[in-house]
Amino acid sequence: MAGTPHRSSATPLAAAYLLLVLYASLFPFEGWRWPPGQTFWTLARLPWPPWRDDFDLWSNLLGYAPLGLLLTIAARRSGWRAPAALALGVLAPAALSWAMELLQQFVPGRHPSLKDMAANAGGAAAGALMALALHAAGWIDRWHGVRERWFARDSAGALALLALWPLGLLFPTPVPLGLGQVGERLRELLAGALEGVPWAEPAFLLLAVPAAPALPLRPLAEALIVALGLLAPCLLAYAVVVPGWRRVAMAGGALALALGAMTLSTLLNFGPRHALAWIGPATLPGLGLGLVGALLLLPLPRRVIAGVALVALTGLVVGVAQAPDDPYFAQSLQAWEQGRFVRFHGLAQWVGWLWPYLAMAWLLGRLGARREGA
Repeated sequence: MAGTPHRSSATPLAAAYLLLVLYASLFPFEGWRWPPGQTFWTLARLPWPPWRDDFDLWSNLLGYAPLGLLLTIAARRSGWRAPAALALGVLAPAALSWAMELLQQFVPGRHPSLKDMAANAGGAAAGALMALALHAAGWIDRWHGVRERWFARDSAGALALLALWPLGLLFPTPVPLGLGQVGERLRELLAGALEGVPWAEPAFLLLAVPAAPALPLRPLAEALIVALGLLAPCLLAYAVVVPGWRRVAMAGGALALALGAMTLSTLLNFGPRHALAWIGPATLPGLGLGLVGALLLLPLPRRVIAGVALVALTGLVVGVAQAPDDPYFAQSLQAWEQGRFVRFHGLAQWVGWLWPYLAMAWLLGRLGARREGA
């Protein structure tokens, strides 16, 4: 029997994860060329390499498992029968992996193989089977019941953003919790795209000049950025949660996730001995200020909360844009971009860059929809 259709947060999460897989699979986006002496038919026959790399094996298995899980859950919550949902959760990631392995032959430094595709498909199958097991055991329905009690009906987008927020924190940030620093990279991309275009020469000359080095942030400014970095996800959660003790739980959960994600990011780069190196003189006061602000805003109605959240997110991206690179940030970034973390580079990088803007877009859409329905 097909399930009753529901709007599931697994759908936007699956779409976001799909885009992140595309980026991670095709990074870096430069130097592409047709492999010498190859035809399309020879490229389509992926090799089975003799070497064995346990890290590659597990990263390929684990990398596609969430995609199979999310696609299967989304299909089941949309009313698909179990066999059709399983087929989607297995075949769609397998087809995606085959396409990515083919395209990787055009990317210098990447080594596509049938072994990688088999590991990807196996991971997706494991995720899809786990989704069916969770559904059969009633855990998906229980989660839906919890969501009905805790969150508004139109909360799927916000829940997806809240689930992605800790991932964005794993990418090194110039200020703790300072997501959204995309301006300089965007300037470089636009300058590269406009170079040599005659009609765009004035814009290219403007973009080609790098911004003057930013001055070091004062402790108060850094603490405010940290506070806004914690306050933003709290307010996003408040926008879909009724006032009361559930909002207190959301604020406590955001603080715990922030501490865990920032510590994990530092641990991955510098080892367990330096896992708390991200905590500076202004970090703890900023976290305390953000938590106090979240608690003071507990009673506000959801529409007002959405407006305040937009102000907090705007302040966050403006503040982060003024932050200079520090030695910790530069060293962390180098470890991510040149080390083994390059396999997951795009997953955290793009979330960290775009999360505040996606959250603002969702909040604006929510406010606009309510105005139309008023």
